[in-house]
Amino acid sequence: MTTGDDVREVALALPESSERLTWGTPGYRVRKKLFARIWDEPDVLVLWRESPEERDALIETEPDKFFKTDHYEGYPMVLVRLGAVDREELTDLLVESWFLNAPKRLAAEYEGRLPE
Repeated sequence: MTTGDDVREVALALPESSERLTWGTPGYRVRKKLFARIWDEPDVLVLWRESPEERDALIETEPDKFFKTDHYEGYPMVLVRLGAVDREELTDLLVESWFLNAPKRLAAEYEGRLPE
């Protein structure tokens, strides 16, 4: 089980990451690009995936952990129930989302050196 404090700690440990309120909740950015944010419910995290199809596969495989709302249909974003993931899985999810949103040069510089 993880919390918003775990999200903050892991997200801010990623290179060139910062926290800024985004739609009234904590959002985490790599440089200026959002890669994660606490959703309207404090125990839910919004993350990016590679594609909507990959997101849908996650939801189908583990609906107790992952879901979406109509708002995210067509976008490669998934909602994560923080109480359903452990610290290791949270770290993996945040790192993946960071890589998807980091500038290519920055991502290449850190590839293979970030926690997985």
